[in-house]
Amino acid sequence: MEVRRLELLLALSRQGSMHAVSETLGVTTSTVSQQIAALAKEVGTPLLERDGRRVRLTPAGRRLAGHAVNILAAHEAARADLDPSAKPAGTVRVAAFHTVIRDSLLPVVHQLAAEHPAVRLEIQEQEPPEALALLERDQVDLVLSYDYNLAPAAVDPALESSPLWESTWALAVPSRSRRTPGTTADVLTAFADSDWIVNSRHTADEHVVRTLAALAGFEPRITQRADTLQLVHEMIVAGLGVALMPATYPKSTGVSLRGLRDPEPRMRAYTLTRRGRTAWPPLCLVLGLLSPTRKRPTTIGL
Repeated sequence: MEVRRLELLLALSRQGSMHAVSETLGVTTSTVSQQIAALAKEVGTPLLERDGRRVRLTPAGRRLAGHAVNILAAHEAARADLDPSAKPAGTVRVAAFHTVIRDSLLPVVHQLAAEHPAVRLEIQEQEPPEALALLERDQVDLVLSYDYNLAPAAVDPALESSPLWESTWALAVPSRSRRTPGTTADVLTAFADSDWIVNSRHTADEHVVRTLAALAGFEPRITQRADTLQLVHEMIVAGLGVALMPATYPKSTGVSLRGLRDPEPRMRAYTLTRRGRTAWPPLCLVLGLLSPTRKRPTTIGL
């Protein structure tokens, strides 16, 4: 199979039309059609089928496009490996949650602009479930995700993971609440009758809440859901419930943070890439620049 034909097939799978591929890659639509037809002969099965006035990939075409991602990545990695003078160049597509974008990724953006202008980032803010779906569809190259020590996420064997940093979390309650010293179970028991607020876009912190509550001997009454810590903070001030928040969250009027120990919940940030892709020079460079940020951020605001 010719690499160029695989590139055209992959582009068609992503862009959906031969016209879009021809404009993006600077070739004619007839060239796209002829090259994919030649690729179909090489593999011995149809790769396209009619869909009204357009064409779409057959199931075999979609499977081959999936293989093409790794084949092309390996091809590019081999070329880069044999060219010691080559400098990283290209666009790395990233999906990540708010805090890691602000504290870990934006410093990399500035460093790339200053030291590696040929490498740029395309960033979109997403919670882990949405980001993982994008990675599985090859719509991003890198995901910055998180889980908790008390609710570890299962990593697909097809993906590679590397840790970034960890942050301790605490119980956020209305500031007028009485203090209860002791272990995590002691602190949570004092709020067993409270309503609880959890993330509306990711279930990880809800799993942590339920795990901690079970250790304390009660079932949490989860009534509110929000997708930003600022909104969670405002809901606590309004008396709508209590929630888990970073222990480093800035102090503010109306909310008090109660430390939790034995067990201590910790959020863990990490990178995810498709296996075999980390040799791609731009992605390898970005991962290397992210590595020093494994230190926990001083403040967190998801």
